Amino acid sequence: MSSEMSPLSELIACPKCDALHRARALAENERARCARCGTLLIEPREVSFLHVIALSLTAIILMVGAVFFPFLQISAQGLSHGSSIFGVAMAFSDGFLAPLALAVMLMIVALPLLRFCALIYVLWPLSKGAPPWPRAAEVFHAVEVMSPWMMAEVFIIGVAVALVKVAGLASVSFGPAFWAFCLLVMIMGLKNAFMSKGVIWRALGQ
Repeated sequence: MSSEMSPLSELIACPKCDALHRARALAENERARCARCGTLLIEPREVSFLHVIALSLTAIILMVGAVFFPFLQISAQGLSHGSSIFGVAMAFSDGFLAPLALAVMLMIVALPLLRFCALIYVLWPLSKGAPPWPRAAEVFHAVEVMSPWMMAEVFIIGVAVALVKVAGLASVSFGPAFWAFCLLVMIMGLKNAFMSKGVIWRALGQ
């Protein structure tokens, strides 16, 4: 693919090295890779959509486990306490910390779950070659708007920083929810790698 004398609407940038290429219609089962670094840029629509749907379903399952299973257990001087993310949010649901608990649950749980469900709604019919479901374009626009407000990665980084401070004062053991969150972050990265926004918009007729 070449970028010479191409309208901006026909250009696609490599997500890894930012090289510009001219997008063109691909034959069945044909894939397009970056000429500079070899990164996969475009693959057959149905295959790409199925990948995103499968990763979104996996992320929903991991998110449910990450919220309700034990996240961390802290032991010090013979005393031990463990809790889930939901339990911590409920513990701070009263008083002046209630808005903080609400914001945590919204940005690291509710918005990601809503975004994954919205992606499945948009891509399910497209993966079967069927027309999009009603208001699919508006739903996908909402998916784009929600993207910057998803804080699962930031949450994991914050937990890691806090653990460095706590490790010298108490014994910390990770629960299954912690590892579910780590897997969730990786799943989200894979989903972003497979999802081509331009391909989805074209499939929606926009």
